[in-house]
Amino acid sequence: MSEKQYSMKEAMLFSQRIAQLSKALWKSIEKDWQQWIKPFDLNINEHHILWIAYHLNGASISDVAKFGVMHVSTAFNFSKKLEERGLLKFSKKENDKRNTYIQLTVEGEKILLQLMETYEPNSNAVYTGALPLRDLYGKFPDIIEMMAIVRNIYGDDFMEIFERSFHNIESEFTEQDGKLRKAKSEQELV
Repeated sequence: MSEKQYSMKEAMLFSQRIAQLSKALWKSIEKDWQQWIKPFDLNINEHHILWIAYHLNGASISDVAKFGVMHVSTAFNFSKKLEERGLLKFSKKENDKRNTYIQLTVEGEKILLQLMETYEPNSNAVYTGALPLRDLYGKFPDIIEMMAIVRNIYGDDFMEIFERSFHNIESEFTEQDGKLRKAKSEQELV
């Protein structure tokens, strides 16, 4: 066993600094997120499930729980509510009867895309709080240290899905008239 390379004071100060900053940041994010999705009669868990279902394109409830950082029963119950609203459909795979899978319906995708179009950066406190850093450095913070911490807690799978969702937005969406819109695929153009 290796000798510890830190003091208890250092460990406690780091843990509490992260806890306090995370709580403050989450409170602001939660408020902005709720305001953004309120017109669509969604809560944060429901929106997050739609987001995950879109980016994983056929996620199991276990995947939703893992990548949505929620309990399996929470993922299932909120997915069920979305199914009742016609935004998700449930299925079982022929070779995997134990797991329940979700898929966005056309209406579910439509709402998710409308949400992306209605995103208003200037009403988002984290965005406006980061603008001075963007102005100073010419880009938004990469937050690589936080991503490394999350990777060490939740693993590579979590970070792969995290990155995939942002890659999907970069590759599948365009900005038109100051709004994000899904780019037309070649199949839609034919």
